Amino acid sequence: MTLIKSGYFPFQLLLRSAKNSRLQVINLDRLSPVLFFIIIVNTMNFVTVCLASEKTTNDLANASWIGSQKVSVQSEIQLYGDNSAPIFRREFNVKDNVRSAILTITAAGYYNAQLNGEKIGRNYLDPAWTNFSKRIYYRTYNLTNELKTGQNCLGVTLGNGFYNPLPMTMWGYLNLRKFLPTGNPVFIASLRIEYENGQVEEIATDYSWKYASGPIRKNNVYLGAVYDANQEIPGWEKAGFDDTQWMGAVELDGPGGILQEAFFPPIQVTGRKEPVSITALSVGKYLVDMGVNFTGLYHVHLAGEPGDSVTFRFGERVYENGELNPMTTVAGQLKKPGKGGPGAPDTAWQADTYIFGKQKNVWYSPEFTFHTYRYMEISGLQQKPMLQDIEGLALNTNVENKNAFSCSSDLINSIQEATERTFLANLQSVQSDCPAREKFGYGGDLNATSEAFIYNFDMQSFYRKTIYDWVDAISDTGFIDTAPFVGIQYCGLSWESAFLITQYKLYLYYNDVALVKELYTKDLAWMEKVARIHPEGLVEKGLSDHESLKPVPVALTGTAHHLECARIMAQFAAVMQDVENEKKFSALALKLSGLIRDRFWRQPIKDEINRQTLFATLLYYDILPEAEKQAGVDSLLASLAEAPAGHFITGIFGTKFILEALSKEGHADKVYAIVNSTAFPGWGHMIDRGATTIWETWKESNNTFSNCHPMFGSVSEWFYKWLGGIRPDQQHPGFKKFIINPVLPEGLASVNCSYYSPHGEIISNWINDDGRKEFEIKIPAGTAAHVKLPLNAGQKMKVMDADKKQIVSSRPEGNDDSSFELSAGHYWITVESME
Repeated sequence: MTLIKSGYFPFQLLLRSAKNSRLQVINLDRLSPVLFFIIIVNTMNFVTVCLASEKTTNDLANASWIGSQKVSVQSEIQLYGDNSAPIFRREFNVKDNVRSAILTITAAGYYNAQLNGEKIGRNYLDPAWTNFSKRIYYRTYNLTNELKTGQNCLGVTLGNGFYNPLPMTMWGYLNLRKFLPTGNPVFIASLRIEYENGQVEEIATDYSWKYASGPIRKNNVYLGAVYDANQEIPGWEKAGFDDTQWMGAVELDGPGGILQEAFFPPIQVTGRKEPVSITALSVGKYLVDMGVNFTGLYHVHLAGEPGDSVTFRFGERVYENGELNPMTTVAGQLKKPGKGGPGAPDTAWQADTYIFGKQKNVWYSPEFTFHTYRYMEISGLQQKPMLQDIEGLALNTNVENKNAFSCSSDLINSIQEATERTFLANLQSVQSDCPAREKFGYGGDLNATSEAFIYNFDMQSFYRKTIYDWVDAISDTGFIDTAPFVGIQYCGLSWESAFLITQYKLYLYYNDVALVKELYTKDLAWMEKVARIHPEGLVEKGLSDHESLKPVPVALTGTAHHLECARIMAQFAAVMQDVENEKKFSALALKLSGLIRDRFWRQPIKDEINRQTLFATLLYYDILPEAEKQAGVDSLLASLAEAPAGHFITGIFGTKFILEALSKEGHADKVYAIVNSTAFPGWGHMIDRGATTIWETWKESNNTFSNCHPMFGSVSEWFYKWLGGIRPDQQHPGFKKFIINPVLPEGLASVNCSYYSPHGEIISNWINDDGRKEFEIKIPAGTAAHVKLPLNAGQKMKVMDADKKQIVSSRPEGNDDSSFELSAGHYWITVESME
């Protein structure tokens, strides 16, 4: 159950917000002595449950959803025409001695809020994308110091976001309007002003607000925005403006979702990019190279005459003739006339347009869209722009970014930087597979990369939001691929299992037991659905090892994910002290392990198969008996030797599996040699070919596949886990106890690795200098680490307390295999010859 901090909802709001719902009132004595209301939104067996206390107040209880009076469209073709973003305003008077002023606001679509003409906060693309009919997150802003005595004005502009998408049939078949809750953008807000004398005033959204059409004529998350400066209304967002000709806002029912306070970071500008070159392509057309590929917007200085139009297009690549290549970022692969349906563009590339009004010199930055690009084509300028006229704005959910990895290999560092850049580019309130072409939250990418994301950033609150997206998306009839659900249903269990597997990662890395307890009944219901769809246990339908260079049957990877879910549920049952289900899921795990072993190990495989993914899966999931494990390792090594350059040819899952399997079985040096190579296929090959973000495929693509795709970013997990050696202990989730076991592959001189656990910073740095090894290890207070360091025959080890400058031990207990335990502290350890 999800606690709504704002608490109490009036019954009429509850019923209006949860259509086709049942309302149950119960007393939760164990949690609180007060009465709680449980709203159960009917989504078959998968219910959205929200908890609200009678002792708290809903910040938006007195506000109404408001919007503009829109004329109903007769045809979806009309949605491609001008559809100006509405602007809303409300003036109010403020007396002296304000104690506090808190604005609470959200929307269906996107909003941009202003106070007296100044942007409120630093957030973009708010609110976060959810199923707006189920759940909507609001944010609060402290405006105490921004209010002025006398007249003030709140201004709000609304954008379409994913609430009012265009009816483009992506890939020729997928129309988001058929699967997402849709409507004209609306918002709800309340400004609560408390004075020193205790008086409280509230400025809430209602029919007293005024609205008009603004200068943003079009805005779409895929195609971009059109801004017409001739439609600007000077001073509309400031007090004293004459709005007598404006329309009165329309009070509406809203999209239906339960309002909850956002508990995760917002999307913000997290980096600013300076262009590295500007090239003239033809008269009035220029190509700007931002140096790296990223997701976000831009801020550009423009000069022109009234009525002039400047067009911006974006892409990840350029053609050999120097022209922009936008094709890897085209929405839904719409690249020929008619494929996108009536009214859709022939090619759905990313583009913005600015139309000049009276001002001849302006700074422009679009709203309510976001682009993925390294290259920007600007057409319609009268003169070549200068470098200082353009600034790229990197946007992403502003997750905490304190973890760090670097090493003595420049190539490895470039791979890590490209991976981190790729990850951030794909964090736009959902973790997307690609931030331009699709922008969807695919479960397969979560299963492949959630650990890699966690090693790089604090993902706890973001992934909690992600799991609630899955709660709202999952149906009882079949597997879905994305959350929020957009209508794609062919990938199967390996995608939807992200609902459960991501919960486990939060448990393992953050000890999020509360989430396990909250969703346990839903997890049980989900496993029942899996048993109903796959009664024999084997998974025979769905997508397998996406982008593997050789075929992989879904029965291998899909059943492996089923096995992983069974093991997870056995652990969750143990947490819940549910002995019966612990036995049930442990037995299921043994059965599934046996099924995979019998089908893919005990008998010869006649069809073509990627043997790298095959043997890596068997080893990753410990499916082989101990006596046969070495045969599996030998088979995996043999499959590597047969591959181009002896490299990986695995796909979305097999790559994660093979990195871990080889390292776990003592061949991390082999992994390092492959990763630290520019030969095809591999990450180094991407970098050598100029990549600054990770590609969707091993093969280079300049027309079809995204050049900014996280799934092969699982290599970053390997950097932290094996070169840094920082790993969680499954018996002690949340890093109360953990493992430090770095490998020192030949040719790598040093590693610097830090990871912020729930208890504090963990450091694992090392230098390997001509046989002398030095390690710096930091263990947070209240924790302990099981340390295993490479110690060869004839070498000695000395452990020194780095803070006290004294030797702790020259032969730690259990040192026969260089394995020992260290308590909290900061240590320097040397390993060198005894001579």
